[in-house]
Amino acid sequence: MATAFSSDGEAALRRQLGPAVAAPRGDLDGFYEMGRAAAFVRGGGFRKVALQFPDELLADAAAVAARMEAVTGAEMYVLGDTTYGSCCVDEVAAEHAAAEAVLHYGPACLSPCRKLPVLHIFGQQPLDIERCAEAFRELYPDRQSHVVVLSDVIYAHAMGELEQQLCLEYPNIVFSRVVYEDPPGPALPREVWQFGRQFLVEAPGGLQDCAMFYVGAEGLALTSFMLTWNCCPFSSFDPTTGCGRRETLNVNRALMRRLYLVERARDARVVGILVGTLGVAGYLAVLQHLRELLHRAGKRSYTLAVGKPNPAKLANFLEVDIFVLVACAQNSLLDSSDFYRPVVTPYELELACNPARQWTGNYLTDFRDLLPGACAHVELPPAVPAAETVPDVSLITGEMRAAHLCDPLAPQLTPSTALACRDQTRALAEISPAASFLESRSWRGLEQQLGQTPISKAVQGRRGIAIAYEDEGHEQP
Repeated sequence: MATAFSSDGEAALRRQLGPAVAAPRGDLDGFYEMGRAAAFVRGGGFRKVALQFPDELLADAAAVAARMEAVTGAEMYVLGDTTYGSCCVDEVAAEHAAAEAVLHYGPACLSPCRKLPVLHIFGQQPLDIERCAEAFRELYPDRQSHVVVLSDVIYAHAMGELEQQLCLEYPNIVFSRVVYEDPPGPALPREVWQFGRQFLVEAPGGLQDCAMFYVGAEGLALTSFMLTWNCCPFSSFDPTTGCGRRETLNVNRALMRRLYLVERARDARVVGILVGTLGVAGYLAVLQHLRELLHRAGKRSYTLAVGKPNPAKLANFLEVDIFVLVACAQNSLLDSSDFYRPVVTPYELELACNPARQWTGNYLTDFRDLLPGACAHVELPPAVPAAETVPDVSLITGEMRAAHLCDPLAPQLTPSTALACRDQTRALAEISPAASFLESRSWRGLEQQLGQTPISKAVQGRRGIAIAYEDEGHEQP
């Protein structure tokens, strides 16, 4: 874990760089669906369009932008280094270029956007239909099996042909389809509409009587599916290797790890709210929802916008006991084993701070499901006087902790205790967890020492770079 926080930089200095090697994609017009993209730009009358590419497709960005400009006459701006995850539409970077629309290339989480019109072009990766169908038959020899077929978005173009191969042999098979927007109204009783996928459940017992077959490589999308639909057995087919397998991820163990983080969140006194998206619809509402939830739970909260979170960035906030990441459904499940403090999802924080929300076995990764009016929203119960609350003991530390909700109209600190005398000059200082933590540290940063440092003339310093100054090796002992 130490290398995650700091290194001497020697590996970066000695790394040999070579030309970027793009994956074989054949004809650019077919892979990037130039016709559909040009029709979208011309149909909307857009004059400035942002093209967002993931790192693995940046090698083709210049060629695609030049062709799109020649066909549509609109200005094209390439977005390479995204603010957060490349699966999300980077509306902030697009607005910096005054773009009127976004063409998003590559894998996508299909989270709805707030402002700009978006066209998703996943890139049509090849799929061996015959081999995929053969792997499906090996994994499901019973022709009466109830199976829902899911796929990575880059293979969605081939699902129609796969359905033709299997639907006659398997009458109970259901293929999901990719959708780009939320349902226009309430979903049907047996309709599932999640993660940009929509399908109908035909099994008599509902979704728990179905198996899931995923076409795509192992990754965050598959992990999110397995945790959300944890009552269903999963199998997968990896088109890059041509192999099918039954997924052996221990879902129960993964859920136990997440529930342990819920217990850590109950013990936390200071919570850092990490802004992991600026483009997903509803992120401002969930930020306000989390602040109110933490206020009612008697916890301090700080909202932090640090871009893509990593151990080195979050290690700067030592006073924070736990972080909650507000991001899309795929990026919210962050593995925080290398982090100095745990990182939880908004749903896990709700489990920790909302006494009315109980663990039912259904795991939620989309934070929009927690908002008022959503399918999984649970109202906070009324405040209970501290004298009437049931004692709660931490399962980690064994200590007593506060488990009651505060009055929503009451401030966290009364005016008589929010300010304190700092020194003999009667200067006032606001009491906060960050300030209290800083006071307890032995090293608090550089001290100004005004009036105590002698004044000296400026002298010429060392020249060169830190690894090899010009005067190194020439100084006399």
